[in-house]
Amino acid sequence: MLDKPFKIVGILIWAVGGDGAVCGDSTNQGGYARSFLLKESGVPAQRIAMRRIREILRLKNECALTYSQIARALGMSKGSVANYLSLAEAAGLTLQGAAALDDVALLAKLQPERQVIAKYAVPDFALVHRELKRKGVTLQLLWEEYRDAAQGVPYSRSRFCERYLQFVRSLRRSMRQSHVAGEKLFVDYAGQTVPVIDTSSGEERRAHVFVAVWGASNFTYAEATWRETKADWIAAHVNALAYAGGVPALLVPDNPKALISEANRYEPEPNRTYQALAEHYGCAVLPARPYKPRDKAKVEAGVQLVERWILARLRQRRFYGLAELNAAIGELLEDLNNRPFQKLDGSRRSWFELLERPALRPLPPMPFEYAEFKRARVSRLDYHVEFERHYYSVPHTLVGEEVELRVTHTIVEVLYHHRRVASHARSSVRGGYTTVPEHMPASHRAHRAWTPQRLLQWAGSIGVATQSVVKRILDTKPHPEQGYRACLGLLALARKYGEHRLDAACKRALAIDAPSRKSVASILAHGLDQQPLPHSLFGAELPVHGNVRGPKYYH
Repeated sequence: MLDKPFKIVGILIWAVGGDGAVCGDSTNQGGYARSFLLKESGVPAQRIAMRRIREILRLKNECALTYSQIARALGMSKGSVANYLSLAEAAGLTLQGAAALDDVALLAKLQPERQVIAKYAVPDFALVHRELKRKGVTLQLLWEEYRDAAQGVPYSRSRFCERYLQFVRSLRRSMRQSHVAGEKLFVDYAGQTVPVIDTSSGEERRAHVFVAVWGASNFTYAEATWRETKADWIAAHVNALAYAGGVPALLVPDNPKALISEANRYEPEPNRTYQALAEHYGCAVLPARPYKPRDKAKVEAGVQLVERWILARLRQRRFYGLAELNAAIGELLEDLNNRPFQKLDGSRRSWFELLERPALRPLPPMPFEYAEFKRARVSRLDYHVEFERHYYSVPHTLVGEEVELRVTHTIVEVLYHHRRVASHARSSVRGGYTTVPEHMPASHRAHRAWTPQRLLQWAGSIGVATQSVVKRILDTKPHPEQGYRACLGLLALARKYGEHRLDAACKRALAIDAPSRKSVASILAHGLDQQPLPHSLFGAELPVHGNVRGPKYYH
């Protein structure tokens, strides 16, 4: 077939065999063979080479083209065409035989005998894969450590990296991503629900299953909740962090409406409660991109594992309460986390203890308390804010300002510019007021401190007539508080005129049936309190009707 003898050897000399072996040609020739068959290693290059061999055989045998014509048709050199045909002839391969074989079988047919030279030190790629999850650890560092400790000839850096990538491809898809220890906790709800019988009503309800997976170790947590509300999500987060005993740097949820206010691809916005949880635990929220399940592949695989390893095993059991279901989930969850990996050493728990736990941040002293957040505006009339038809006071200087309410089961907190300015016990009294005296203006605070008994006691210390005028003022008002200011104004006259003159003026005001602050102030201003009362006026009976003054008033 060829014009001159052409020896083809070592077609796949670039390919390394099993661990610790390289492939060579017994004649120690044919280094050029790799260039004409496969210029690059890898599956795509192999497919191209096998397709070229089939096409060259077809053009040579069916179309009877020359080497030059085949080379021009396929865009390759005439020498490469000759090499391919010589290789097929040496393997006894015909056009029909090549068409009947797939790429793998055809490559094996063309591959010559190899001589295995076992001289390379085999790296522990499972250990390499695990160590890469530690923060700051790189393949370069691990290769240097392997090279220094190798018992035999170590791989070159490029070959070490290539072999590691081959190892990673052999793992399950869920293990291919690289995650730093302690960095991410992936959370989601399983699509499958569990029937639970309500003992009070006998009705069957469907419980939802929350799943959390740690990125580096695949350590898994699961629990059942009645629904997938914001309160359920937050409580499950708190329990998941308590189960792990530490806090990650990032929380990675999907984009549920219960947690994410705006599911934006570039700037997702967690709601105020979820953000408060992250602030409490000192971590951040990084939602997955919308419609990108690969961003949370860890928890997707974790959900599938929980459904197969836990929920499938509970399918025949009947549960009479959420606590009973969670107890059963907890037992199987321990088995799941302690179950050995299939292709790696250890288990989820052992990897968590080895990798994740040292990198976790400690839990805060108190777990996060669920709270709702609501915007409110301080009333301009009475410096109160409203929540569920009850009114809570804030400092009067914030009148008209917009504030934020943080409401728990027991407390209503008022936040202004992320600073707490008021805190009240939550009340269920609709239409009621909860007021702190320190929030009131000075005048309102002084007014609030007075009571009818205190005013009467103060007036009595001045004189009987003064006490009688104060009592008349309070009695003539629909509500005692409406007369507080008038009484305080009356008693304040003692500072200007003295207690003796005030009591005398009140005596004259009673005599003329004008027991008011204005009348008493007029008497004092004109000095009438210092003039003796006529006997007939002093001893006369006072009119019964309050609006009838009679001639005595004008005396």
